[in-house]
Amino acid sequence: QVQLVESGGGLVQAGGSLRLSCAASGTVSGINTMGWYRQAPGKQRELVARITRGGTTTYADSVKGRFTISRDNVKNTLYLQMNGLKPEDTADYYCNAFVITIAERPRDYWGQGTQVTVSS
Repeated sequence: QVQLVESGGGLVQAGGSLRLSCAASGTVSGINTMGWYRQAPGKQRELVARITRGGTTTYADSVKGRFTISRDNVKNTLYLQMNGLKPEDTADYYCNAFVITIAERPRDYWGQGTQVTVSS
């Protein structure tokens, strides 16, 4: 069984920074693309950023230049450095990973989410 556990959320003032982490554990043989998504109250979940195993990154236009996604393939951990936070970044942030295991077919896994609140 595979688990994704996020950490690093919290309350920060506008202009501040936070760093999110997502650690994969369990019967992990390998992880392909990993990503961060967010969902604000009353809105649909949206992609924030994603990164391939080789390090190719994609960002939502709203976070380009402010957020940086990275990963540690040895530790099976995903990061999101968020700088210049704005009130509109307030949301629950979810980690996603396409995981290869020996126990079942490769598939997407989701973390439980971590809350980010940016005050004005």
